[in-house]
Amino acid sequence: MPDLSHHARRLRDIADALEAESQPNDDPFTPHPDTSKVINDRHTKRGQLNYAVPDVLQLQRRVRRYNADHDMSHGDIVAVALDTWLRAKGYPPSLKPSETDAP
Repeated sequence: MPDLSHHARRLRDIADALEAESQPNDDPFTPHPDTSKVINDRHTKRGQLNYAVPDVLQLQRRVRRYNADHDMSHGDIVAVALDTWLRAKGYPPSLKPSETDAP
């Protein structure tokens, strides 16, 4: 039979790693600092993200309105929303340092 204390330690280690990965703040929709850094870097390579979404949710209209109210690009709005959701579900990115970060 497996040692339960070993499993408890592993679960504690996993919980600690997840907590370190996501630092809660008052607004759960605040972008992760690493995500903000990537988005704000004008040299960040961009790729197109195309998915069919239900028209009834009016996502394109809502993104355009948010852009008009907050002057945040459409792509950045989508990137922050998806990154926040995926991090919350336990899927953080494995960000590699860019060439500009190299010493």
